[in-house]
Amino acid sequence: MVQAKPISIRPLQASDWPEWHRLWTGYLDFYETVLPEATYVRTFERMLSGQPNEYSGLVAEGQDGLVGLTHYLFHRHGWKAENVCYLQDLYADPSVRGSGVGRKLIEAVYAAADAAGAPAVYWMTQENNATARQLYDRIATLTPFLKYSRF
Repeated sequence: MVQAKPISIRPLQASDWPEWHRLWTGYLDFYETVLPEATYVRTFERMLSGQPNEYSGLVAEGQDGLVGLTHYLFHRHGWKAENVCYLQDLYADPSVRGSGVGRKLIEAVYAAADAAGAPAVYWMTQENNATARQLYDRIATLTPFLKYSRF
């Protein structure tokens, strides 16, 4: 019996563009958002730049290619001497949901934050994202803060 390749988490690479594009489109579709192609290109380039305080990207790789992604950013915080980590995007392909991909991606961001000396990792999700919130409630603490935006 051939065993399936376990899911591995690794940094985003330039060669990941087609699969990353597919996954990020799925993520944006989930949030009912459409962005111009130039935003895809700019976002991908930023994550590959290696510049400090720029976005970083991780991907979950399975037997047949990429099955998940996360994007995160370190930034200053007025209440802490150290940077903190904002996990901006997290997505698992519907074919692998419930298999631990989301948890592995979040734990990889936690590890990156620990390695960078960032004591806090935070993210947001929609209130009605019940499936993801089941995971989030197990591995993080829900805060009472509300988000306000000007777009």
